[in-house]
Amino acid sequence: MIFAGLQKTSLIDYPGKVSCVVFITGCNLACPFCHNPELALGRYPQRISLDQFLQYLAPRRHLLDGVVVSGGEPTLASGLEEICRAVRDVGLPVKLDTNGTRPEVLARLIRDELLDYIALDVKTTLERYAPDLANNAGIGLRVGESIQLIMQSGLAYEFRTTCVRPFVDDEIIAAIARAIQGARRYILQAFRPAVLLKPAFFGQDPPGFSPQAMERLRLTAAPWVADCLVRG
Repeated sequence: MIFAGLQKTSLIDYPGKVSCVVFITGCNLACPFCHNPELALGRYPQRISLDQFLQYLAPRRHLLDGVVVSGGEPTLASGLEEICRAVRDVGLPVKLDTNGTRPEVLARLIRDELLDYIALDVKTTLERYAPDLANNAGIGLRVGESIQLIMQSGLAYEFRTTCVRPFVDDEIIAAIARAIQGARRYILQAFRPAVLLKPAFFGQDPPGFSPQAMERLRLTAAPWVADCLVRG
């Protein structure tokens, strides 16, 4: 297993914990607003083997509270279970960042008790995933299956949506909130246009939302979930 990057310390990626973040390259979606375009395209900004990562991690296990496995899309990696087991063997909990398009992988990881926290990015309404973000006509249904798996897992979790037009508006946020009805936590993330997979997609119109509009979106979603927050 070769990682495409390592963030040695993070105070924000694993809620309530000091963590490190490892990045797995490759993704099965093509979100124009992706902020990790090199990973989405399967490139390797860095090359770090699992052994090298564990050599870094083991002596720091008392300084860190957890490990985040992110991407790209980690569930595409054949070595994901090995990674999670190795981190658990060091004595640290594992948080997985995923787009939810491979529910069969999530089900296996949950069954084998290899995860402690799951963050699933809901990009837009489940009906809009194809053809806007992928060519697979059934991919939105797979995300919906992952949502139900996560909510029934008993694990800590959050759902997240990056608020960027045309994939998000008031009606879309309401539809997403209904799809995750009863969720413990729903995060609305502000759009950051510094690095994008497809910058030309957006043209000259600013696709993000003002702080006031973000609060309006939060109020739209809040009745459907236990906790709805804006993350800037």
